[in-house]
Amino acid sequence: MLKSRRRPVFVAAAVCAAAALAVVLLTGLAGGGNNGVTHVAGSNSAVLYPAGHRPAAPDFTATTLTGSKLAFSAYRGQVVVVNFWGSWCAPCRQEAPVLAVTAQQYRPDGVSFLGVDVRDDTASALAFTRQFGVPYPSISDSGSTITLDFTAVVPIAGTPTTLVIDRTGHIAGAVFGTATQQELTDILAQVMHS
Repeated sequence: MLKSRRRPVFVAAAVCAAAALAVVLLTGLAGGGNNGVTHVAGSNSAVLYPAGHRPAAPDFTATTLTGSKLAFSAYRGQVVVVNFWGSWCAPCRQEAPVLAVTAQQYRPDGVSFLGVDVRDDTASALAFTRQFGVPYPSISDSGSTITLDFTAVVPIAGTPTTLVIDRTGHIAGAVFGTATQQELTDILAQVMHS
């Protein structure tokens, strides 16, 4: 019984630490000496990192919600939008239709989308993707391992968080919270042409 309580406490502590890190990093990014980080679409929660100051996205191999193996390295050379979400997350439900439409809009331009389903069960996650017509794969991150790896380089304080990875595998932009189509379009316009 004690062992089963430790994991939720550890995950909760990690999420709290990530939230604190996000506040510190976002506060630092908004101040002077921000290495050229700019806010996007008039939003304090959407940022664009300048070339030369973009953190490398961690590599991983995971299982998709449909049971296939997926290696993130297979996306190298492409612009990739990575969305951290959960079926239990109300803001994720709000942004899911926006992400579905944006994914379809940018598919002809070679932009790939990938979901990271955090702390969820497969049945609920698959029901979510069907309900919102999500046209791209999602991987299962039930233990938050991948999320914590990304949190080591960008402030992922919770879901939803959306990252835009450039063709070299670096994190070029981020939306911390519910992403709007304008925020994604503005970030993608910069990243696709850089």
